[in-house]
Amino acid sequence: MNKTVKIGDRYKGVLGWFAGNMPVAGTELRYSDPFQLLVAVILSAQCTDVRVNLITPALFARYPDARSMAGASQEEIFGLIKSCSYPNNKARHLKGMAEMIVSRFGGRVPSERDELTQLPGVGRKTANVIASVVWNSPVIAVDTHVFRVAGRIGLIPGARNPLEAELRLTKYIPASQRPLAHHWLLLHGRYICTARKPACNRCGLREWCEYYRKSAGTIV
Repeated sequence: MNKTVKIGDRYKGVLGWFAGNMPVAGTELRYSDPFQLLVAVILSAQCTDVRVNLITPALFARYPDARSMAGASQEEIFGLIKSCSYPNNKARHLKGMAEMIVSRFGGRVPSERDELTQLPGVGRKTANVIASVVWNSPVIAVDTHVFRVAGRIGLIPGARNPLEAELRLTKYIPASQRPLAHHWLLLHGRYICTARKPACNRCGLREWCEYYRKSAGTIV
């Protein structure tokens, strides 16, 4: 492929390919309710989903809901999550998050992004994950995988940070596809368009990918 693709055509092609080849996509974190998903997403920061899924069974068995976790000490939570990255900070965030859910939101995870981001350990990306996965809200969470893949393909030209990337993706991706689009791009980045060595020869998006267009002559 030698020609540059217009941005609108690129989105149409990429979204169409994902819809046809990955119609069902979702988080690989294991959870049974919104609170458990929130805990898992907080733990997943700079940590693999595989590791988080090894940690959460014992954690959820001990603290299955916000009230039980709010009553735990930070040290008790730390003991159950110490094999993840930054366990001290995450233990503090989990306890503070659980306490606020109980005291301010009646024990239930809030559904609005502005309310979610009031919780300790919950930034915009985490809030968007919860809003889109649990309530199918038309928002897009931009993590490192999404930022990398969208940048390589050419979906977010000039975006300097996750917020700018989120705004570009939101502009071009229909509301009905936004919750899925996060998982499409994330999973593509996790298994195909990897950070160190993207598997371009196994990628179905080459026709629309700016990275492939520029480097096709050097990819083996």
